[in-house]
Amino acid sequence: MPGPERRRQLLDVGRALFAENGFAATSVEEIAASAGVSKPVVYEHFGGKQGLHAVVVDREMHRLLDRFETALSAPGHPRELLERAALVLLEYIEQDTDGFRVLVRDAPVTSGAGSFGSLLGEVARKVEHVLAREFAPRGHRPELAGLYSQALVGMVALAGQWWLDTRSPGKHEVAAHLVNLAYNGLAHLEPHPGALDVRATVR
Repeated sequence: MPGPERRRQLLDVGRALFAENGFAATSVEEIAASAGVSKPVVYEHFGGKQGLHAVVVDREMHRLLDRFETALSAPGHPRELLERAALVLLEYIEQDTDGFRVLVRDAPVTSGAGSFGSLLGEVARKVEHVLAREFAPRGHRPELAGLYSQALVGMVALAGQWWLDTRSPGKHEVAAHLVNLAYNGLAHLEPHPGALDVRATVR
């Protein structure tokens, strides 16, 4: 098998095994056996299990981030953009389940690969620009758009992890409910919210 083709095969095999077993429980022997090659072939292409895992994670992160960039760069109403972004994640979970499992599962502490958290940070920065455009005309502080974007992206990501196993209701309904909570919450934001006096409420 030509080198590039073998490399793609090992990436696909590694992706499936890391998704099913996690990084720690997957061995080079298992990867080699599943690919029908000897262990030295894995080392030749990736330097070992950790190198293979890093490339798998990097490939999945770019794949998902490209989809988010396409969804958020297209013109549209802010509510529409939020729904597109939610659907990007849900469709990725549906169509690339192994990739999503790799992103959210365990990773070696010494890995130079990105993490699901760093991916969400990138997405949140893109959402931040959408929110900042809408905040100022409505009397809200644009510098707080980053806080709200982190909260929104975190909400969608956690709901996505829950949906990974439930798959019910359908992705379009899940996206609609997420945007209902997010957008209607944003529509009724107080410009200057005050903290509750927790001591007074628990008496």
